[in-house]
Amino acid sequence: MTEPGRALLIVGDVITDVVARHRGPLASGTDTSAVIRTLPGGAGANVACWAAHWGRSEVRLLGRVGADYAEWHERELTACGVRPRLVVDPEIPTGTVICLVDTDSAAERTFLTQSGASSRLDPDDWSDELLDGVARLHLSGYLLFSALGRAFVAAALESARARGVPVSLDPASAGFLVELGVDRFLDLASGVDVLLPSRDEACLLTGLPDPADAAAKLSRHVPLVVAKQGAEGALVARLGTLCARVPAVPATPRDTTGAGDAFTGAFLAALLTGAGPEEAAAQGCRAGARAVERVGGRPPVLG
Repeated sequence: MTEPGRALLIVGDVITDVVARHRGPLASGTDTSAVIRTLPGGAGANVACWAAHWGRSEVRLLGRVGADYAEWHERELTACGVRPRLVVDPEIPTGTVICLVDTDSAAERTFLTQSGASSRLDPDDWSDELLDGVARLHLSGYLLFSALGRAFVAAALESARARGVPVSLDPASAGFLVELGVDRFLDLASGVDVLLPSRDEACLLTGLPDPADAAAKLSRHVPLVVAKQGAEGALVARLGTLCARVPAVPATPRDTTGAGDAFTGAFLAALLTGAGPEEAAAQGCRAGARAVERVGGRPPVLG
């Protein structure tokens, strides 16, 4: 039985991924051969699955889906050891992402995103009771890219502050951050304890070209910043100072989809078991390396 106050609650997107792995540039105006699979995904859901896989602690997930894939996503999350609470939208289908993975280019991926029901979490989907037994709350940055999601985040942060529950946030998408605006994002992130940006997101949020400088500057806004650097590991910054450079774990990439989510899930699981930020970031790097050697954004199903 999980001890009271030791659960991790993740709130974020639950998405159906269509992963197309092709070799070389897409052929405009004609066919490009590809291996195509439909897989469960979504940044919030992926983080939850990796956290459960890595730490074997109690991991809960709140997300919104359409009726079309609700049962499938619930089964897939449960199989990964996650306790899902999925709100079924009566009008909008589950979000879908088409992941284009070029196997000739370090397995880098390009996303085509239809957020669907995942963008419609609203304050009515939140209740203070969701924090019962919760030690940490993690929010997917995708919530901030819709008006309803922003209102939801405000309600969740207010509840977390009232209960003294620390909150982490992953900015989620450099492309969507540009549309939202840097100042607006930083204002919305006020009150967050841990920020987990990618290298591109950290540089975008600060206007600085050097990732280490960017992480240090961001940690003046958020007490702890852990910047994911892909094949270069991770940076840990606190209160305006770079504290650690955590090396990456060597891997042979097949699909980089979900690598950042794997890092975040393992990082949060390690924090939950008492690890410090540097050790937790090292665990995140290990999970990220394992993730890029798999197709899709999820870990292997728990046995």
